[in-house]
Amino acid sequence: MTDTCIRDCHALVPDPSGSLTLARHQDILVRGNRIAELRPTGSPIEPGVTVLEANRMLAMPGLINTHAHVPMVLFRGLAEDVPIARWFNEFIWPLESNLTEEDVYWGAQLGLIEMIEGGVTTVADHYFFMDRVAQAVEEAGTRAHLGWAVFSSRGHEVLAETAAFAERWKGGAGGRITTCMAPHAPYTCDDGFLRASAEHAARLGIGIHIHAAEEMNQTLASVQKRGLTPIQVLQDTGILDVPTLIAHGCGLLPQDLELLARHRENVSIAHAPKTYLKLVMGIAPIRALRKAGIPVGLATDGAVSNNTLDILESLRLMALLQKHEALDPEVMPLHEALDIATRGSAAALGMGDRLGVLAPGYQADILLVDTRGTHWQPPHNLMAGLVYSARASDVHTVMVDGRVIMRERRLLTIDKERVLTEVAKTMERLAQRVPESRIQSYRP
Repeated sequence: MTDTCIRDCHALVPDPSGSLTLARHQDILVRGNRIAELRPTGSPIEPGVTVLEANRMLAMPGLINTHAHVPMVLFRGLAEDVPIARWFNEFIWPLESNLTEEDVYWGAQLGLIEMIEGGVTTVADHYFFMDRVAQAVEEAGTRAHLGWAVFSSRGHEVLAETAAFAERWKGGAGGRITTCMAPHAPYTCDDGFLRASAEHAARLGIGIHIHAAEEMNQTLASVQKRGLTPIQVLQDTGILDVPTLIAHGCGLLPQDLELLARHRENVSIAHAPKTYLKLVMGIAPIRALRKAGIPVGLATDGAVSNNTLDILESLRLMALLQKHEALDPEVMPLHEALDIATRGSAAALGMGDRLGVLAPGYQADILLVDTRGTHWQPPHNLMAGLVYSARASDVHTVMVDGRVIMRERRLLTIDKERVLTEVAKTMERLAQRVPESRIQSYRP
């Protein structure tokens, strides 16, 4: 791996107060897979260093999608205008009964293309046939936190299989892959299954990625049936005793916030606002969570509830919805929204010490964003542009682990035309929907 100098960019960096600011006309020196130095443009460049001309584009940390079901892009557009119970029971879980390992591989490739083109360098993926997803990630050159989704209705033996996957791929792809246990949710996994998941996670030294308190009706149903909220179930079954990433938390009650605050060293929340709007799930209390010291990361969720894997769209919706909910335009200022999209998302995946910041010692996951489009003009405030104007198509160049994987919008690691051809072959078969063949039932 050669050393690289990204020359003459405007870099999104921490300021002395801990907020974020723009350092203009900077060179970013990358040695191997780490950022070595940020310095004013014009400093001498050592012999043998590859120069990547930024031409005053905006440099920022690679974006992190903290909760997705990447291969679900295969079903994009097939579950529209329905409530959450019908979404699960009549659409997505019947559709997913059609999946093969090969489908998941090509779906993962398609989703990774979309995310690379939109500046996502790391994704927390929660899906099936995860060996094939790991293979796709390894080939794409991206970073991923992978968990094989399981339901207790499939029996405890599936936990052994998902634990074996986690052990097999832990530290895979040259360290770019981390793994976790991925029980689906408290309403699809019984207490014994959740306890066993926590035990596997503790044994392997990994965490858990789980849906919980996704919306308020789930929470109220849990309280009515068993006198416990979903978050209390996670505590009672030992889930919160290991690092736990919770999607989505729109049904959190005040006592849940207090409980999560007591586990703040282990717990984080993945926030996917477009899904919440589309399925009318409410909005997670992310300002209260952050005030309690609980990391919150930005997410898209899957493309059947979002329709894109565009994390910049999620960023914009998050900021706007927080203002709308508070009836206060001063809520969620630019620097806080960008902090969640970068450092907050890295912290949510337990990677805050190595990702999400353009600073020496951090891993070289770096984007160059082209700000020359008319929707950026005039460029008075580039941070405002990132939050409220930027499009996925503005992402010009993507570096992961010190390696350029997209340059000038040209993918360097994936054959896009081949992927599109393979996915097109599966459309008719994958769109068949037989509710009686669904892989699981939604009964919170």
